[in-house]
Amino acid sequence: MKRQPMPDKDLYGGLIRLHVLHHAGEEPIFGLGIIEELRRHGYEISAGTLYPMLHGLEKKDYLRSRLERSGQRGRRVYEITPAGREALAAARIKVKELFGELFEGNGG
Repeated sequence: MKRQPMPDKDLYGGLIRLHVLHHAGEEPIFGLGIIEELRRHGYEISAGTLYPMLHGLEKKDYLRSRLERSGQRGRRVYEITPAGREALAAARIKVKELFGELFEGNGG
């Protein structure tokens, strides 16, 4: 199945951030792993787009990162913070409300 390009990257930025927080809430994440996970959901995102997003979530105290070493290679791993969990919980309520408006009663 050929994936369609995202028509408006700005429109999907919030959804991608929610995906990142969701997955970080389940287990620690890292850049390439989350890029692959997002691809499974139909988002084509480059490292050049993802890493500033991760840094922004970290700056807002939604994520915390640490460097993990494996031999000579290092990998930055991100975990959700308590503030990130609160933000994700609030977003879930808003997404559920939006989902209802988008699909219930509109024949969507």
